[in-house]
Amino acid sequence: MEIYDNENEQVDAIKRFFAENGKALAVGVVLGIGALLGWRYWNSHQSESARTTSLVYDKAISAISAEKPATLEAVDKFVDENQNNYGALAALNLARQYVDTQALDKAAATLQKGVTATKDSQLQALLNLRLARVLVQQKQADAALKTLETIKGEGWTAMVADMRGEALLSKGDKQGAREAWSQGVNSGASPALREMMQMKINNLSS
Repeated sequence: MEIYDNENEQVDAIKRFFAENGKALAVGVVLGIGALLGWRYWNSHQSESARTTSLVYDKAISAISAEKPATLEAVDKFVDENQNNYGALAALNLARQYVDTQALDKAAATLQKGVTATKDSQLQALLNLRLARVLVQQKQADAALKTLETIKGEGWTAMVADMRGEALLSKGDKQGAREAWSQGVNSGASPALREMMQMKINNLSS
């Protein structure tokens, strides 16, 4: 480290430093400020984009009606254009409308689009559970069972067991259904779900 005898020498040294390095420092400061402003703009843009998406979602869902095909088309378009949680939630709502009108093929396709629209594991689990139910209604038990295998997490164990029992029973596998429901009953299910599965087991015995 250089030692200076007086303040004048220190000032001269500082002047020399900036003369030699001033341009590089200026560029660094400009780049730093630019990065900071860019980051703030990006965050602001993301927040604004999320607000806009939320408003469009609310508008589309509030208008959805199976009796108005144009509203179904609008939500379907929203799902296609939003590969995020909003798109997945819209797919759930749209699929419900299709199920209510027995358009099961469209319901299944919409739920599959919803699964790919989100990276949220909980939303994916819910979508896949609904998809499995639709597949059972379509007499596609094996496809339903395969879909149920993708659902992970203890919170879904009982619901998956219940749906697995339904799929197996639709195949005529009463013993498999009994085992699935028995596992569900013993898996910490909610009282209502546990009681329902126990009733299904009892009905198999009658």
